[in-house]
Amino acid sequence: MIATEFALFTIFVVAYVFYTGKSLTGPTPSQVLELPVWSTICLLSSSITVGIAERALKGNKIQMFKVWTAATILLGLEFLRQTALEWRHLIVDSHLTITTNLFGTTFYSLVGLHASHVVLGLTLLSLSLILGLRGSMSGQARRFELLAWYWHFVDAVWVVVFTVVYVIGR
Repeated sequence: MIATEFALFTIFVVAYVFYTGKSLTGPTPSQVLELPVWSTICLLSSSITVGIAERALKGNKIQMFKVWTAATILLGLEFLRQTALEWRHLIVDSHLTITTNLFGTTFYSLVGLHASHVVLGLTLLSLSLILGLRGSMSGQARRFELLAWYWHFVDAVWVVVFTVVYVIGR
């Protein structure tokens, strides 16, 4: 599954890079994009919190597992909130939509693909937290470890997206 996800993101990143600078009309990335520092800090920090939650579950420290899983969810939600604020600003203030130009099309496609994976991860983390609150996570450390790997993958993809879109692509 991770190989498929890797291939999918690779295609979207390559498309973004290929079409960078080829829009015939504005706005351009340098005109409208700002570095999403806070959202990046939140998302990358969530890799630490999910790792702590994973270790807590392996050690059968269920209360600690619940606290760190909740922290991971909150950090992921803040990342999505910041993404929504960025999109609102781009659409309302900068008039950049998915149909504006090639930049808009590739930007919203790539960042939106990543955001959808964050939503999926948050859904699974929330289900794990609910099961933890119900007392049903004992013996589920291996399954949660796989979820943590997925979350780390989503974070690693963000490092690539951040670099390509907000650093190189600007």
